[in-house]
Amino acid sequence: MKNILVVFTGGTIGSTATDGNINTSTDAPSKLLALFQHRYKTQQSIRFKTIRPLQILSENLAPSAWSLLIKAIETENNGQYDGIIITHGTDTLAFTAAALSFYFATTEVPILLVSSNYPLDNPNANGLDNFICAIEFILQQHQGGIFVPYRNPQQATQLHSGTRLAASPQLSGDFYSVQNRSYMQFENHQFSLLNSLPEPSNTNRLKAAFSQRILLIKPYPGLDYSYFNLKSIDVVLHDLYHSGTACSSTQWGDNLSLLNFIQRCREQGIKVYMAPAIKSDNAYESTRALINEGATMIWNMSLECAYAKLLLAYGNFNDEQEILDFLNEDFAGEHVQSV
Repeated sequence: MKNILVVFTGGTIGSTATDGNINTSTDAPSKLLALFQHRYKTQQSIRFKTIRPLQILSENLAPSAWSLLIKAIETENNGQYDGIIITHGTDTLAFTAAALSFYFATTEVPILLVSSNYPLDNPNANGLDNFICAIEFILQQHQGGIFVPYRNPQQATQLHSGTRLAASPQLSGDFYSVQNRSYMQFENHQFSLLNSLPEPSNTNRLKAAFSQRILLIKPYPGLDYSYFNLKSIDVVLHDLYHSGTACSSTQWGDNLSLLNFIQRCREQGIKVYMAPAIKSDNAYESTRALINEGATMIWNMSLECAYAKLLLAYGNFNDEQEILDFLNEDFAGEHVQSV
């Protein structure tokens, strides 16, 4: 008999569509389990325990919700479960997967985040398939770590590492691992290894403390940095274009230059980090200028991982060297390499 904890948090997989409106439903969790039991009528070897610490659409999530989720799991889990499944919305799925991957880096049981592209009543919904993949991973693999099973339309279900999952592309409900390198594929009830993952490098445990003083900025042509009020901000994480670049020119005005913004932040004692970018011998002149001006690059990890790791870094450590050591360490298999 396998004991599985199912943690319901809402999201599309926990929602229903009524009169054109999609919102969380108290009935959706029982529907998911009923659909699974109907599909697997002969499956008698699983005992489910369910809890519901949250019931929100994931776009309404804030880092404080991660602390609540972690507390609920740790309160309930005293070693009796063979696996843990967390149902979650798709909008912030990659951020939660990253945050939990760092916090539960040393977990010995599999923890899987399961989502759905549509409410479960929709015949095109992939939520049940994703849930089945999670169940089978617990039954067949029983490997510790944070994973996200997800089936894109007309594709086999992919199993993603929690630190390698990227946000869904624009105007799409599909999910991919960074560099399109999934961990495993699940097809015909069997798992096949696609890309190996490194072992976690650290056995130290983190506190579920996420800084609330970090500003994430995304670049676009014409971004005017004078609009940002830096009061109550300790750290800025600046997203980058796919080449690992952002505007370093003052050609169109000082307020449009990240270089000038870095200077402004330095004058106010605010640290500026940048991600994502692959570390290489060659870099664009603009990138080198930003680094020379004082920005710190968080190399070789997704933006979602960089953001979650920064929140934990500044929530757990006070010493700047400890923070840098943590950011540079491949703590939960988050570092990727050039391909």
